[in-house]
Amino acid sequence: MLRFRTLSLFALLLFALLLILPNPSGVFAQTAGQIQTQIDQHNQQITDLQSQIAEYQKELDATSKQKSTLQSAVNSLALEQKQLSAQLSVTQNKIDSANLEIQKLTLSIGDAQDRITSDENAVGKALRDLATGGEPDMLAQFFGAPSLADAWTAADQADSFNRALAADIRDLGNAKQALSDNRDAVAATKSQLLSLQSDLTTQKRSIDANKAAEQALLAETKSKEANYQKLIADKQASEKQFEAELVSLQSQLNLIVNPGSLPKAGSGVLAWPFSASFMDNCAARASVFGNSFCITQYFGNTAFATQNPQVYSGHGHDGIDIAAPIGTPVHAALSGVVYGTGNTDAVYDSNGHRCYSFGKWVMLKHGNGLNTMYAHLSEIDVSVGQPVTIGDVIGLSGMTGYATGPHLHFGVYATEGTKIMTLKQFRGATTGCANASMPVATLDAYLNPLSYL
Repeated sequence: MLRFRTLSLFALLLFALLLILPNPSGVFAQTAGQIQTQIDQHNQQITDLQSQIAEYQKELDATSKQKSTLQSAVNSLALEQKQLSAQLSVTQNKIDSANLEIQKLTLSIGDAQDRITSDENAVGKALRDLATGGEPDMLAQFFGAPSLADAWTAADQADSFNRALAADIRDLGNAKQALSDNRDAVAATKSQLLSLQSDLTTQKRSIDANKAAEQALLAETKSKEANYQKLIADKQASEKQFEAELVSLQSQLNLIVNPGSLPKAGSGVLAWPFSASFMDNCAARASVFGNSFCITQYFGNTAFATQNPQVYSGHGHDGIDIAAPIGTPVHAALSGVVYGTGNTDAVYDSNGHRCYSFGKWVMLKHGNGLNTMYAHLSEIDVSVGQPVTIGDVIGLSGMTGYATGPHLHFGVYATEGTKIMTLKQFRGATTGCANASMPVATLDAYLNPLSYL
């Protein structure tokens, strides 16, 4: 009789648990499935967009090899706008996908917690029913059994029941912990992606900067090829005149650079002034530029090699040019302070000719004897005296100044040999860019950026 009553009690308790516990394959599974479908859709969109971006890049690379005409310039700007828009969509899809993943895991964690709570409530209810239903407790059943065999049977059934419940609660607890860990991992991913919210703003600014450059180009040339070619010729002539005048004055600058104050060449103290993803894209397009860094013009008169003389001699190029679509975020190559900013395009000489030279520029002063220069920008995001950390966005790339195509002019100067002033203030220059504020350095203050990148 005792065995029958104990087995009946055990069956009733298990039946009660089945009634109380939620069905894990019910509404939650459908909701999770719907969320996963949305995640899969976002991931597919990302894949499709990345394919589009790659195709746009192929078209841009092909366009860059064509003769420089107004139409090719406009086509390039239009392609860059499409590429930037696609990149913005990729970022938004990644953020949306992460939010959905966290939503799905949060539902799973909530369901596990509900099941654990129900298990605990079921155990409590069963014990309360035993206490109030007049049934003897398990200990009483054990000692009141008519035989030792019946007593052990009752004990085994009670022990099995308790262990089953404990195992269920423990397994659910482990499941909840695993889900919590997964949620934390995705939350960390979301945190990283949320940092891209600022990139979304920057990408929108990049598109706006690109469109503005296109409109300005069409307005300045009046949409005529002849005017475009004249503009290119004027920029090239302005560059030669500016560099000739600057070199003449630089040789008279009474500043002394102590070589011992400079970092060792090859030390790699500087970071590339673009994002890691941008530089990875350059490496993937090495066949286009003949190098892995999107460099279109090197320092001095020599080809790329770190063992080349690093000191500028007054001839050739005083920095490196890195091809970059208009609106590409430009990053500080090292922590420091903003030493100066300017816009030479806003300056005209007495004959009404614009001082192209650097266009919009930023110079940073670092604490290791180096200054870094960023020129031909479309936008400047910093101000004089502002501290910056390596990797901070200081502006957007462009083609202001005497640039005839979108790129960043990146220069490295010895701090001791560099001043920021107008050429008029320096030795009384009266022509060309006399009233434009810009960095002026003694000849041996110009350093090869590749010696420190």
